[in-house]
Amino acid sequence: MTVQPSIVGLRGVEMFAQVSAARLSELAPQFAWKRVAAGLHLVSRDALDREVHLIIGGRVRVTVSTSSGRQVTYKDLGAGSAIGVLAAIDGAARSADVITLEETLVASMSEGLFHQILREVPTTAHWMRKSLVGMVRELSDRVFEVSALGVQNRVHAELLRLAREAGVADNRARLDPMPTHVDIAARVSTYREQVTREISAMVKEGLVERVGHALVLPDVERLERIVAEVRRIS
Repeated sequence: MTVQPSIVGLRGVEMFAQVSAARLSELAPQFAWKRVAAGLHLVSRDALDREVHLIIGGRVRVTVSTSSGRQVTYKDLGAGSAIGVLAAIDGAARSADVITLEETLVASMSEGLFHQILREVPTTAHWMRKSLVGMVRELSDRVFEVSALGVQNRVHAELLRLAREAGVADNRARLDPMPTHVDIAARVSTYREQVTREISAMVKEGLVERVGHALVLPDVERLERIVAEVRRIS
């Protein structure tokens, strides 16, 4: 479903956080604005399209399914995120599937407009450089975890990552709704049963608490110390 362009919507996208209202008013009509229902592919792996999609509202999941049907989840992204920049930069096929987790408001731009904005608006080029560095750092961390850490430590590291994304206040974080064990397993390259065992162990150790439909980390700093120590000795 198409929707009207929104300067306010673009302002909430990290790429445009430092762009003037006047420039945003010029750009907004050049995007294709639409609402995408939950459960649909926004991007399909190996597709050759080059659009860059900005998430104005809603949530999406970046994931890949193996030939055997096993799902590997990279991360969930919410409002303010940009999807598809790698294909727009290098011209290669899409590297992952991006699936909407809920109804999502999207503003899409062509490959040409994306490069034009990077050339003409210096703050967006700075954002792009930082984003690419962030991707490399995050993927490096994940490769290390899968290669060097056991399942228990990978679950610890992933819950810590999710806590930081959700926001930490007074040394506490609340994951609401609670991520399913299937989702966590897909993120850390293991099986649901193993995640269930590790979460139960974390509950007994006081590292996490189940509160209704949420998972609460009551002492984030404690979990940070545990993860840091395992990384140091691995």
